[in-house]
Amino acid sequence: MKMFSRLIGLLGVLILLGGCFGKASEETSNTSGNSAPKQTEESSEKDKNTHTSEGEKTDTNESTNTISKEPANSGSEDKSNESNDSNTSDKENKDPLAPYSSEQIEYARVWLQLGANQDIDELNIRHIPVGEPINPNIDNSATYPEGVIQLSGSRLIDGSITYKGNGDGTINVYNAPMRWEAPPPDVDEKTLQEDTEEILNNTKKIYIEPAEGENIIKLINLQKPYSK
Repeated sequence: MKMFSRLIGLLGVLILLGGCFGKASEETSNTSGNSAPKQTEESSEKDKNTHTSEGEKTDTNESTNTISKEPANSGSEDKSNESNDSNTSDKENKDPLAPYSSEQIEYARVWLQLGANQDIDELNIRHIPVGEPINPNIDNSATYPEGVIQLSGSRLIDGSITYKGNGDGTINVYNAPMRWEAPPPDVDEKTLQEDTEEILNNTKKIYIEPAEGENIIKLINLQKPYSK
């Protein structure tokens, strides 16, 4: 009987111990089960944060690249253009004849120095080619050995200058009239020819002063091609 009672008691103890172990196992299992989703959620949050950070970095890099692609020398180009404009303006201020050609300046200087009348309303420019007769009214006239320029005013009283520039500041001046009169009937052709040859033999070499200022600009503005 005592043995039976002990066995029953021992059995009860084993049952209690089994219950305790089963409860502990369930708690462990539940704890493990709850921990895994939590870790998964934390891992997902970290991945999201990582992707977000990388996306922000990418956007920042693209923005930086966009800015860096803008022309870095645009400012220097603007400064260069401003400098060129300033240099051109300074050059014109220092040299008022800079906007005009060397031919225009030459015509004005020749007339200013040699013109019979400075009070003219226009300065006509005529180009006479080489080989043209000095006196076109006679058949046996001497001819120009070089192309010449003839400057004249709008009136006969203004006079004229016929010359050839030498390119060194000097000119060869031909003492030829602006217009030739019809030859008198009692003068032979030989005499008329000698008159034109005398013009060729008596050309004068003259140095033209490099004049500047308002008088030159005024004469340049009066220049126009010659027309009969």
